[in-house]
This record gives sequence, structure tokens and C-alpha cells, in this order.
Amino acid sequence: MEQELMGPLLTLTDRAADRVKNLISKSPEEGVLGLRVGVNTRGCSGLSYFVEYASEQKKFEDVVEDKGVKIFVDPTSTMFLIGSEMDYVEDKLESGFTFTNPNEKARCGCGESFSV
Repeated sequence: MEQELMGPLLTLTDRAADRVKNLISKSPEEGVLGLRVGVNTRGCSGLSYFVEYASEQKKFEDVVEDKGVKIFVDPTSTMFLIGSEMDYVEDKLESGFTFTNPNEKARCGCGESFSV
């Protein structure tokens, strides 16, 4: 309830939602419900995002339902992701999910990690 007063935990662009739907439909695993996102300690700036298949809701996880897909937010990552937007970018050299995160204070030169 308190989260609603602060705004959504995480939103998705249409491109991200379409990509999530595509990944779930082609998943090699059975029973995939959505994707799990979170933050790991890694990289030269200290933190990096991770995205993986989710076949169940883990204890204390928030579930974001947006544009017809479910995103499970790792409970240890919630404070780092509040207010973020998840997008999917594809160009000639690379493709992947990207995050516009108002909590980021710095990002490393290669773009793989960030700090808050």
C-alpha cells in the first residue's frame, strides 16, 4: 500500500513487454510465469542488473504486472529498483533489456554496472 503512494516499483515499455512475452513463449523451461529482475554485486561500479526466468514467486518478492506480463522483483533488489523503467533495445551490435533507474548515481564506462 505504501508503494503505491511512492509510485510504481517498476514499469515496462511496450518493447520490453513484447520481448518478455516472446521469451516466455519460447522458454526452454516448463511453467515459466514471467521474468525475475534484480541487482547483483558486480562490475567496476559495484552493481549490475540481472534478468532470469521465473517459474514461481519467491518469498517476499514483489510482482509487477504491466502490459500483460509478470515481472518478479528480487526482494534484496527492491530498494535499488524503485521507480525504474525496463526497456528492450535491439540494434546492429547488441540487444538486451535496459533500465532507466532514478536511483543510479553513476554508471561505469562500459555500461555494465552502476552505483547508487
